[in-house]
Amino acid sequence: MQNLDKAAVPRHVAIVMDGNGRWAKKRFLPRFFGHKQGVDALVRIVQACLDREIEYLTVFAFSSENWKRPSDEVSGLMGLVLAAVSRYLARLGDMGVRIRIVGDREAVSDKLRAAWNEAESSTEHNTRLTLNVAFNYGGRWDIVQACRKAIAAGVPADALTEAKLSEFMAMSYAPDPDLFIRTGGEIRISNFLLWQAAYTEFVFSDCLWPEFGEAELDAAIQAFRTRDRRFGGVNPQPVAQGA
Repeated sequence: MQNLDKAAVPRHVAIVMDGNGRWAKKRFLPRFFGHKQGVDALVRIVQACLDREIEYLTVFAFSSENWKRPSDEVSGLMGLVLAAVSRYLARLGDMGVRIRIVGDREAVSDKLRAAWNEAESSTEHNTRLTLNVAFNYGGRWDIVQACRKAIAAGVPADALTEAKLSEFMAMSYAPDPDLFIRTGGEIRISNFLLWQAAYTEFVFSDCLWPEFGEAELDAAIQAFRTRDRRFGGVNPQPVAQGA
């Protein structure tokens, strides 16, 4: 690990893990192999976040738009999630990681929901790092579901402030991301954390996700440290506060 001032490390990092398919294509392999390598990369970055005392890591694993991909690729991704839970759950738990699944669970299979429930329940006591896995997630979906929950809870229209609606967002338990990283060379957020990323600092990397490691994470953190975070006001908030 490079010499990073831990006081200046972001509290919450969000990552769009892009480039798995292109990584595989460059090697004349099926896209599934890229996704498999992407899971291994995620485990490496989880360890790197633990080493840097980052409290929250949120990753975009499967968007609500990804259902439009070829059916064999979608089926392979679902199977990969089950395999990843089986292979890595105990290891992540021993590392002190709490796993939380964020997204619409209605469209996935009972078997996958059961695996998610096991991952969440078996790690709920851990406190070193919260790993939020956004699966079948979309930022617009998140805002809509929060509005529906607020209505169902009986919140009157004149009481529905930004702060009140935030209580119903899918990650209401976590602070908004400080640092948003997208790999793979694309420069867009692709419907990820639209509400939560209002004042997040963005770093876009050309590195394909399976090749993303500690050096690339440290480079993103170093870029984050150079920013003056103004939160819509005139006075910057020093990055070192990490809030």
